[in-house]
Amino acid sequence: MRISKSDALAWFEFFAELPEDEPLPPRQQEIALAVLSQIEVAEAARIDKLKAEIPGLQSLGGRSCYVGDDARFPKGCRSCLLGTGLSAVRKTNRCNLACPFCYDYGEMDCQPPIGEGYWEIGGTRFRKEDLPLLLNASNKPTGIAYVYLEPFMEIEKYYGIIRRFREAGIYQHMYTNGTLATPENLKALGEAGLDELRFNLGASNCADRVIDTIAEAKKHIPMVGIETPMTPVLYETFLQKKEAILATGVDFMNSAELHLNPNNLENYWGEPMYMYRLGYLSPISSHELTLKLMRRAVEEKWPMAIHDCCNATKFARDLNLRAHEGGWFGASSWGMEFPAIPYAAFLPTLRDPDFRFLVEEPLPEGYGIGDGVL
Repeated sequence: MRISKSDALAWFEFFAELPEDEPLPPRQQEIALAVLSQIEVAEAARIDKLKAEIPGLQSLGGRSCYVGDDARFPKGCRSCLLGTGLSAVRKTNRCNLACPFCYDYGEMDCQPPIGEGYWEIGGTRFRKEDLPLLLNASNKPTGIAYVYLEPFMEIEKYYGIIRRFREAGIYQHMYTNGTLATPENLKALGEAGLDELRFNLGASNCADRVIDTIAEAKKHIPMVGIETPMTPVLYETFLQKKEAILATGVDFMNSAELHLNPNNLENYWGEPMYMYRLGYLSPISSHELTLKLMRRAVEEKWPMAIHDCCNATKFARDLNLRAHEGGWFGASSWGMEFPAIPYAAFLPTLRDPDFRFLVEEPLPEGYGIGDGVL
């Protein structure tokens, strides 16, 4: 069913008025999924056009794409997409900022603690002294990542465990907003054996102090990069400060496609959106701006690599991880992060005159807005 944009708008305006917990009958579900498909296919065509305009666009095993020097492409991403996946190590349940794109926006003060003396690895609680057992009894991952939420809130607790994983030969990367980093703790991280540090530059809106900190981190840590959800604000600010950012010697930028959940959706309400494979909901602008940035990077010969960490990349990540876990053919953890489809979120897309469906056909008999579709 290749529903027309006008019919799609009429139906989604109707669905948006229904109670959130009211399930749609089968034929209305068919209509809803047809609308999401039409939006997704139209957006994919726009993305393909933008990709075709990027000289030298490179593929990472058919699972993602990037531009720039291979040697500067983050090994943490290779581990995530080609290796045994992104093994998350969690410790800190606090953050010193409240970013509008954060998945925990509005709920930062109620994140559950990991527990004094404990580390969460693979969903299980461990003490540092349990690591020899873990490494002996489990398959050693190609890489691990320190996440959730801002590790520099208590960075001194991380040095010891980083040393243990370094001794085991496991590649390690960490995420930070950079505002609490200092020459002293960056040096300590490098001495402990951290391989890669990623700055969420959008969290500080490309603050000069954080840009200076990226340069400082390069003195102590082998690979230093940027990883931030792409937004119009970041795009504009990044270009304004491009020269200073590139001068830091930063190795790479993971330009993540912003995806939304019930916590942060309101912060981007009114932007045209689409849903990728009935899973992540994202503003249409996010991925498109990433590709425009990548094209500019190639044309201007920026020294860093830029990775298109989009929804398609994350979809590939989930398939890769489940395959390494021995999952069945086609298994993944991919799914929607809302209890039900947020129909109202798609109304700006359907009302946007510049967003066009590729092919439109009349609705089959009995599927019209006034036909009492069940």
